[in-house]
Amino acid sequence: MLSLSKRQQFIIGLLLVALMAFTRGHHFSTINHLPSATLAAFFLAGLYVSSKWLVPLLFVEAALLDYAAITFGGVSSFCVSPAYVMLIPAYGSLWLAGHWYAKKYQFNWHSLLPLSLSVVLATAISQVFSGGGFYFFSGRYTQPTLAEYGERFVNYFPSALSNIAFYLALAVAFHVIAVLAARASSVHQENKS
Repeated sequence: MLSLSKRQQFIIGLLLVALMAFTRGHHFSTINHLPSATLAAFFLAGLYVSSKWLVPLLFVEAALLDYAAITFGGVSSFCVSPAYVMLIPAYGSLWLAGHWYAKKYQFNWHSLLPLSLSVVLATAISQVFSGGGFYFFSGRYTQPTLAEYGERFVNYFPSALSNIAFYLALAVAFHVIAVLAARASSVHQENKS
């Protein structure tokens, strides 16, 4: 099981808020080619932050960033529709998967299988809520069908999965470095004693 101090969780929460702010949409022109970290931010919030305070903050941040992009950044409002509310279960499923994985976590190679499975499954569920919600409930498609949605899912899911995988690979690398550094520091302290 993953166990972090409140201070560590707070710092990680701030980093996730900043990461989402810098990568969601085209808010900062110098890094606008980075994929959105929104999906990863919710998963990592569930994994690293035991308190639920970060979840509504990330929801509000996402909505405010979208509002700012549309109002001040010239981004199309096409995706804003009655289906926008479907982002709540879409992002919530990622947070729940991260929270579930935090209970299964161990610092070993065997832990990568449940991590991978939880990420793939949660991303698929998230895609069904967000993409499916938009397709069926936005009013943008006059005669939606399951067959056409299936094609859209197959088209968009790999991109969503690659985006979250990119950020989770970075998070895993940072996590491994942090754990190994903490262990080395602990051994060094024990040798001094």
